[in-house]
Amino acid sequence: MHPTEKIHILVIEDEPKVNLSLRQGLMEAGYKVTAASSGEEGCMLVLQDMPDIVLLDLNLPGQDGLEILKILRKHNPSLIVFIITARDHINDRVLGLDTGANDYLIKPFAFPELLARIRAVTRREQYQRIMEYTVADLNVDIVGRKVRRAGQNIELTAREFEILEFLLRNNGRPVSRQTIATEVWNVQRATPIDNVIDVHIMRLRKKINLQNCIPLIHTIRGLGFMLGPDNHPAPK
Repeated sequence: MHPTEKIHILVIEDEPKVNLSLRQGLMEAGYKVTAASSGEEGCMLVLQDMPDIVLLDLNLPGQDGLEILKILRKHNPSLIVFIITARDHINDRVLGLDTGANDYLIKPFAFPELLARIRAVTRREQYQRIMEYTVADLNVDIVGRKVRRAGQNIELTAREFEILEFLLRNNGRPVSRQTIATEVWNVQRATPIDNVIDVHIMRLRKKINLQNCIPLIHTIRGLGFMLGPDNHPAPK
């Protein structure tokens, strides 16, 4: 399953070409997408479809985007809202963020930047919701950055912890080197750092896959790496 597949994004944009371009790009990136061409229609779809993220233009027909933002915030305080607009004055940005937007992008913007910001804000939301992970006898405290396996403290480097956290967030799903490069190293192409990723995974595996414990970090041939217990018994 694609890591973005469960995330539902609603686009509220009245310019047909921009609306279509955003929908196509987001769907190609693996998101579920619906769209509205007015604030009123967008509010109705928020109540009906309960999206995870809203991309909201400010210059909408009828009610202004900021008024729509206030309505959205009233109905769902935890909804992630990105303002996408040509209004580039600093006062507009401050007002949009103070009204309740999670982020503010000025048109025209590069689509990869939008995707990166969506990934960043969803990571922050996930971090706030999930402060501790437990898989088998592995326990990871995200806030305290503490790792224990079978009651034993495990010391990780900062990068090893980031990789482990990413694997935990995708527990039971293979993740590719490309995905790790993008999400952990924040680079778009994995190939130049494949060896670096492999070395970090090898070191992390040695620390997490303790003797007499079920292996938790696995290499999935042709797909990448996965965290989770497999069907093999723990070594004697």
